[in-house]
Amino acid sequence: MTVEFVVHLFRETFFTALLVAAPVLLASLLVGLFISVLQAATSIQEFTLTFVPKLIAIAVILVLTLPWMIDTLLGFTIGLFQQIPTIAH
Repeated sequence: MTVEFVVHLFRETFFTALLVAAPVLLASLLVGLFISVLQAATSIQEFTLTFVPKLIAIAVILVLTLPWMIDTLLGFTIGLFQQIPTIAH
């Protein structure tokens, strides 16, 4: 196992994790930004007003993208297991 291989493996791992987490993070960011602008415009400072819409948006995004997330993680894991014989020697 070379240093280049380890660096490549870490890079692929972080890229896959970022790719899988991106839809949920982006949805939360956009909903939070929209609610913050709405709160600033109306002077409503209610904690549940930010929490509940984010929770609903994250649940919807997870339901919509979960098959893709599972396929992405499964592809990464299968690729990792297929590389085990090349790592051993």
